[in-house]
Amino acid sequence: MNIKILSANANLYSTQRLVEAAKARNHDVEIINHAKCDIVIEKKNPVIYYKGHKLDHTDAIIPRIGASVTFYGTAVVRQFEMMRVFTTTESQALVRSRDKLRSLQILSRAGLGLPKTVFTNYSKNVKEIVDQAGGAPVIIKLLEGTQGIGVILVETRKAAESVIEAFNNLQARVIVQEFIKEAGGADIRAFIVDGQIVGAMKRQGKDGEFRSNLHRGGTASVIKLTDEEETAALKAAKAMGLGIAGVDMLQSARGPLILEVNSSPGLEGIEKATGKDIANTIIKYIERNV
Repeated sequence: MNIKILSANANLYSTQRLVEAAKARNHDVEIINHAKCDIVIEKKNPVIYYKGHKLDHTDAIIPRIGASVTFYGTAVVRQFEMMRVFTTTESQALVRSRDKLRSLQILSRAGLGLPKTVFTNYSKNVKEIVDQAGGAPVIIKLLEGTQGIGVILVETRKAAESVIEAFNNLQARVIVQEFIKEAGGADIRAFIVDGQIVGAMKRQGKDGEFRSNLHRGGTASVIKLTDEEETAALKAAKAMGLGIAGVDMLQSARGPLILEVNSSPGLEGIEKATGKDIANTIIKYIERNV
């Protein structure tokens, strides 16, 4: 097959591993910077040009779209879909996953456990917002944040009110979530490919850090999921319509709580923690579908 990996950075671990896995299974593979693609739209003839060359004879794409270029990256994926090219992540699922608020609403409708979350249209009644989220301490998240950036743990009611007011004045949209103390600064990521959990790890924040992101200095170790955690992860990926997903969960006294469903989960942490060749699993997923 001819596989194209949509990635703005050819040197990333995930991109390199996917190239290796595709070549190991005798496929032609090329890294395409989606931000530099030109889309031509006309009646029944969708075309993509990259560096002056028409991209045709493509069997499958693996989108690795960064959050900062979601709009254009999604348009490129959609164009490939119009060209009848198989994609490991569908454009609509990508759009859904990047909208934190929409994601939470979809997961709530699917009956999944979530931290209590409050969102308002720059409400002036900040005391009520903190109360609705269960009172201090609370987590305040920028809707556009990634990799733990724009996520704040606020310990007291007064501080929470001040932070919310500051974001409101900046016209920055935030969600306010209850703080799950018993999670102990750790979360679980379940990595899903084609409706199967292919790896799971527990990420622990460094001392004094409530965020467990590996980009923030957290550590990862392999974990065996409970039946309840497995069911929640699979249900979350299905609700979001994602063939490949990283489902982030907190372990709480009331069962697993879904934090986020990531549509471009990194391979480095999960492969190193589990010792599994997940890049190979993704290539086999394409083979089954093309």
